[in-house]
Amino acid sequence: MPTREGALFRAAGFFDGGGFRDLLAGLVAVPSTSQEEGREADLDRYLSSSIQPWLERLGFAVAVHPNPVEGFGPILTAERIEDPSRPTVLLYGHGDTVRGLDEQWRPGLAPWTLTEDGDRWYGRGTADNKGQHALNLAALEAVLAERGGRLGANVRVVLEMAEERGSKGLREFVSANKDALRADALIASDGPRVDPAVPTIATGTRGTWHFDLVVKLREGGVHSGHWGGLTRDPAIILAHALASMMDRNGRVLVRDLLPRNGVPAAVRGVLDGCPVGGGGGAATVDEGWGEPGLTAAEKIYGWNSLIVLAMVSGRPENPVNAVAPDARAHCQIRYTVDTNPAGFEAAIRSHLDAQGFGDLVRLEGAATRMAASRTAPDHPWVRWAQASMERSLGRAVQIIPNSSGGLPGDVFVDHLGLPLVWVPHSYNGCKQHGPDEHLLTGPAREGLLAFAGMWWDLGEPGTPRPRG
Repeated sequence: MPTREGALFRAAGFFDGGGFRDLLAGLVAVPSTSQEEGREADLDRYLSSSIQPWLERLGFAVAVHPNPVEGFGPILTAERIEDPSRPTVLLYGHGDTVRGLDEQWRPGLAPWTLTEDGDRWYGRGTADNKGQHALNLAALEAVLAERGGRLGANVRVVLEMAEERGSKGLREFVSANKDALRADALIASDGPRVDPAVPTIATGTRGTWHFDLVVKLREGGVHSGHWGGLTRDPAIILAHALASMMDRNGRVLVRDLLPRNGVPAAVRGVLDGCPVGGGGGAATVDEGWGEPGLTAAEKIYGWNSLIVLAMVSGRPENPVNAVAPDARAHCQIRYTVDTNPAGFEAAIRSHLDAQGFGDLVRLEGAATRMAASRTAPDHPWVRWAQASMERSLGRAVQIIPNSSGGLPGDVFVDHLGLPLVWVPHSYNGCKQHGPDEHLLTGPAREGLLAFAGMWWDLGEPGTPRPRG
């Protein structure tokens, strides 16, 4: 007789026997970066050659669609409907990656080759996001095998190939295909756990809002000997403008960029005792940095942050004896749903004007790259997923109101009205977006077991009531 324990046993055996490692190696070998020209065929190949045959073998009806925004990667949809009266889960993932950065990986590693080193599997996409959506599908395959090809519920899939370029086209696609993507909940995986050893559920993500601060004083540089000390230095002006926005300890001084009513009580409650760490390497949780009075978890899961992503004046790679003509800083605000980004630009402009930078510092390119999203941490689908994971893993699962990074969850909330259940399989130190990206085998194995348990429980009584 098929059993839940049997499904988890199958999933564990696939992982422990090397099956998942070999599967992931094949996915990593496809150089499906959306950030490099000339990789368009690889974006298509990842879906048509790697994912589509796998899903069809599992009984899905699959289609690959062109992106509604020209110049961006395709979008795969799939559905496996057994009984419309039973719950339907929408599984999301992305098969595109950031640049390979081949020359920056340490000796013995390469972005498009999976390399095993201890408890780490190195390769581009192992953590973001090939390894994560592959774990979820491998878990589904184990449950279907245990149940003789039936799930007892329904699954739809959206797999995009432009997430690393801001998910361009996804919003338009989902809006135009609402009926085909109808579901009761989104359950998917991306991003890091709060700590490598702590299974995690995130019920949303922080948004990202970008802007440039620009000081342009003249058309070209002028001799530093003849003009230094006489003419204004744009780098100094820009540094003071930034310092007026954030103090030396990382406290944001433009208070209109922050949640007006502080960290909500429900958010503070769910984050009580939540650990933060496991970054490794150069990443540290620096005591005293950021908003005073908040815990580390509240700072990154319940608060907004201001970051200077890049700053330049002159030619750092080849300095000349000149006072530079201009200076530029590209900045980012990571924000929660408790703040409306529509007011950010006006708040910054008003602040700079009040600080005396009105004629000197321009604000350019202000825009939201990814919007914030959040499902209530006590939503029935969130609590159902938590109970299922705790049963499978035998220990507590930490719920956070939103992850620290950005994902297009808002698209599924706005157009499909879905609650969000993000179950990350990675950790803060995975080096996604940089060289030496890797997946830890411990959290990966647990993720496979957690999803096998959820897929099994989805076909059992006790799931939240399907939407009418």
